Amino acid sequence: MDTTRAPLPPFSLSSAMEKVRLAEDGWNSRSPEKVALAYTPDSEWRNRSEFVNGREAIIDFLSRKWRRELEYRLIKELWAFADNRIAVRFAYEWHDDSENWFRSYGNENWEFEANGLMRKRFASINDVPIQEQDRRFHWPQGRRPDEHPGLSDFGF
Repeated sequence: MDTTRAPLPPFSLSSAMEKVRLAEDGWNSRSPEKVALAYTPDSEWRNRSEFVNGREAIIDFLSRKWRRELEYRLIKELWAFADNRIAVRFAYEWHDDSENWFRSYGNENWEFEANGLMRKRFASINDVPIQEQDRRFHWPQGRRPDEHPGLSDFGF
């Protein structure tokens, strides 16, 4: 049986911001199994041009992603919310196995069940090559420290 994943819809400004930070923390864990638990068993995703359905497919997708996107660090920021929906913008930095660095920018639209699990995630993402010295996300792997600047602080 699926658990309840607070905060629950309908979202307030405070609860939407908390939901976004919890999602960021989960993705920065780089644990596909942990991340997948935030989604309904039949969750529907569109990530770039790939369509992903269900938790097992999410785990497979994220496992592939994080084998390719090394030293991944992500910042998400609330863009808008209403009822059981949240829109975020995000940026993440990573490098490939040849030490080529990228900053990926995007937007996500999320829809939640009453129990707080995400049932739909639609992501549009663009990758920009950067030089290593142009990186902005320097915290140790894992959760972004509370005092670390966010997207708006960087002007992203």
